[in-house]
Amino acid sequence: MTLISTLKDKPHHLRPLAQWHHAEWSYLNPHRSLDARIEEMQEDLEGKVIPTTYVAEQDGELLGSACILADDMSSHPELSPWLASVYVAEDHRKKGIGSTLVKRVMQHAQENGVKRLYLYTPDQAQLYAGLGWQIFSEELFNGTPVTIMSVDFD
Repeated sequence: MTLISTLKDKPHHLRPLAQWHHAEWSYLNPHRSLDARIEEMQEDLEGKVIPTTYVAEQDGELLGSACILADDMSSHPELSPWLASVYVAEDHRKKGIGSTLVKRVMQHAQENGVKRLYLYTPDQAQLYAGLGWQIFSEELFNGTPVTIMSVDFD
């Protein structure tokens, strides 16, 4: 069974997650080092509403993550908060883990009074559309075409 916990409750996953995230998305923020990413993720251990990272585990094995951040796109400081760092280990993809993590962050946002949540993705707009997200805009971010999406909560 897949368990969803906060990174605050599973701090030993911080470094492996940071390494996964850096390997997957460093091209989108090429000036950000792995050490800077690890340092930024330390804030997730403080138990604030934002940022919060959720992790998926099975039998103690880290499977993936998703988080809510105050900002995720330097080109859009006016938009907040963001769903970010949705990642599932390659061996565990296509099993619904990513969708479960996204839904958990959406629930967290809604429970904490967030009215609109944003994300950007270079290649997963279809996944998010299936979870109720709408296209906000399509643009280049650091030279990469991305889709910015949003979801509203009543």
